[in-house]
Amino acid sequence: MKHLEAIAAHALAIAATVFALYPLFWVFGLALSPTGLSSDARMWPLSSSPSLANARALVEGNPHFWTQLGNSLVISFATATVAIVLALPASYALARFSFLGAKAGLRTMLWTQMFPGVASAVPLYAILQTLGLLDSRLGLVLVYATTAIPFAVLQLKGAFETIPVELEEAAWVDGASRLRAFITVVLPAARPAIAVTFLFAFMSAWNEFILAATLLSRESAFTMPVVLQRLVGEHAARWGVFAAGALVVSIPVIALFYVAQKSLVAGLTAGGVKG
Repeated sequence: MKHLEAIAAHALAIAATVFALYPLFWVFGLALSPTGLSSDARMWPLSSSPSLANARALVEGNPHFWTQLGNSLVISFATATVAIVLALPASYALARFSFLGAKAGLRTMLWTQMFPGVASAVPLYAILQTLGLLDSRLGLVLVYATTAIPFAVLQLKGAFETIPVELEEAAWVDGASRLRAFITVVLPAARPAIAVTFLFAFMSAWNEFILAATLLSRESAFTMPVVLQRLVGEHAARWGVFAAGALVVSIPVIALFYVAQKSLVAGLTAGGVKG
């Protein structure tokens, strides 16, 4: 009976895995098929004659491709870095101190997370136009930081609350200042939560399309989501090149997940239990 239960459990897990990965086969099939998939390839979408023609068309057919890829990388890393650097002291203060406006500030940050970014597209456009930051990496980083920082503060506040105050008190007894205790004791203990928060902030900026398409008009300033959208037009769609671009866009996120995999589970659960 136990063997049957084990076989059934493994079969269910395999079926769920195949169900989840099957769309990826279609993406790989389209990306590696120079002429598109035929109607008889619906069940097995991998091409019988794979080719890198779509990847070459993506790179060689767009003279700004490497600049656009660099735009996405720089903007995403800068957004995540700004969010972490500014959120660390703010979240620590909210977790450790009681001061006037703390609860109101938290509620305000929660409210900002309730509205989609497109709701503020018009005022953001007007502000960046006044500052001369349209079609610039800095302007997009500032826009993305307006949502990344509140998220980072809320996430890291919960993580800091799980770190016992006694650890800092022990450092104070040894002569460390509060700042030194924060750097040498609190930050290492909160490293998993910091890594996951950085990853989420990076992914949010990396995948964002609507604000980028609204605030950017020069082709050389585009980010990768805008580039991919341009491959699907009103009268024609280059699905093979689009699939190749989707695979290229996935590589940095996969690499970050691989690097941060040890911190991922611990960081996601940080803040879930207090004490």
